Amino acid sequence: MIGTVAAAGPLRVPPALTPLNRSFWTGGAEGRLLVHRCRDCGTWLHPAPEVCRVCLSRAVGPEPASGRGTVAAFTVNHQQWNPAGTVEPYVIAMVELPEQAALRLITNVVGCRPGDVHIGMAVRVRFEPLDDVWLPLFEPDV
Repeated sequence: MIGTVAAAGPLRVPPALTPLNRSFWTGGAEGRLLVHRCRDCGTWLHPAPEVCRVCLSRAVGPEPASGRGTVAAFTVNHQQWNPAGTVEPYVIAMVELPEQAALRLITNVVGCRPGDVHIGMAVRVRFEPLDDVWLPLFEPDV
């Protein structure tokens, strides 16, 4: 099971849940990063579509991913966008999962100083509970 902890950081707004994204946003309650996958051709799909973008199959559903990844790109935010949020810089990153080339999530890297984040950095998922969802954040995989 993957760890779950409350993370300090920017003001977070929970996403609106839909039948297509519910598993992604709630899988963290069980410590699982759930990403949709086509059951016919095996392609991982994020964000979740109703139909596979590769083979057009409708046999698409959530499967657990490894929860590990690599920072493919990132930026450090220094702007306080909401008066209720924090002023401390935080990392917004594109994390590529090893399950498939170009399977990427936009997330935050937490658990380290923003200056320590770099492209190619190994990371692993951890979940932050927020209302009825579990936000998948990533931390250094040491």
